[in-house]
Amino acid sequence: MAQDSFATEAFTLLAVALLVILLRTLARSLSAGIRRFAWDDYLMIFAAVLYTMETVAAVSVGARFKGLANNSMTPEQRASLSPDDPEWRLRIDGSKTQVIGWSLYTSLLWLLKLCMTIFYSRLTEGLPQTRVHVGLVLVGTTYVATILSILLGCRPLRNNWQINPEPPNHCQPAISKINLYVTVVLNVVTDLYLMSIPIPVLLKANMPRRRKCLLLVMFSGGIFVIMAGILRCVLILTAGANGAQQAGSWACRETFVAVVIGNIPMIYPLFTRCMRKLGATQMFSSHGLSDQSGSSLGKPRFERKSSGKPRFLHPLSTTNATASDSNDRIIEMGPVPTSKDGINITTETAVDVTAASSRQENRPYDNYSYAKPTGPGYSFQVNQHQV
Repeated sequence: MAQDSFATEAFTLLAVALLVILLRTLARSLSAGIRRFAWDDYLMIFAAVLYTMETVAAVSVGARFKGLANNSMTPEQRASLSPDDPEWRLRIDGSKTQVIGWSLYTSLLWLLKLCMTIFYSRLTEGLPQTRVHVGLVLVGTTYVATILSILLGCRPLRNNWQINPEPPNHCQPAISKINLYVTVVLNVVTDLYLMSIPIPVLLKANMPRRRKCLLLVMFSGGIFVIMAGILRCVLILTAGANGAQQAGSWACRETFVAVVIGNIPMIYPLFTRCMRKLGATQMFSSHGLSDQSGSSLGKPRFERKSSGKPRFLHPLSTTNATASDSNDRIIEMGPVPTSKDGINITTETAVDVTAASSRQENRPYDNYSYAKPTGPGYSFQVNQHQV
């Protein structure tokens, strides 16, 4: 019964995660166009494939192999278990599935980290990107270290499914302490570093407190992934004979959280647009999620320039800095007057919309011109293109 319950949970999480990735892809296609997809957009589609494979592997641990692997056996049980016994084959194949599951789990987590780092590289375009480049190197090197600890921590590889004699702990993949400690430590380190890229800028930003809190929560989602990873490690170490089942089930739960957290920043503009069409923008303003001019965070505003063309003001925009029509800029450097603290956050990006030609091509924001700020100093922009 417990195995059936987990299978239902796992495939439900998979369906929700695939929906989230689909919404992210839709949002990006509406904002940038499919032809202008960035690397992280394509990699996220591959992440959906990896997550599906991981879910199938995790469910098979319980449904097909009955939660058995080469761990939690006494020396007497190992000596008495015959290769002709069906349990022998279940434990062998279950251990192999554990190695596959660990590889898929780490590959998916680090692929999501890579997507976020690429996303941050677009957000910080115009600023010094040293931290982003360090992040790319950190993600790459920690992934290599993690996957090598899984595949080379027990040599030869076939010892990972050895039954008799009893293999050491690092050759019992369901409960291997090497796999657990290396993965959880490097996972925490990389997530903390990636959060350190956008959060310091947001903390210094001069914007309404509630908007700042909303953005800080959005870009602090890695904390939940860290908590899920630590919890997974503790539960596996204390699960005993259920270690194999716990390893698979909590891998699915942790990666689900990572998929959702990693796609929220791209989905948010699509969400606000849907709320606008449903007439729910007053809900945001009534809860105080509005900017200094009183406009709702979830509601774009239109103004008129001297040319008579409407200017689209994005709901996440907080500065006058410019932005590319194909990129999601959330942090950007541009000249604005400096404050005594050296950082001044002003209003929002203005984007021209040529309504007539856009309606003809059914591409509402194809034609852009941008307000040019003046003065020295730095400007930090919190902005994603309308989708």
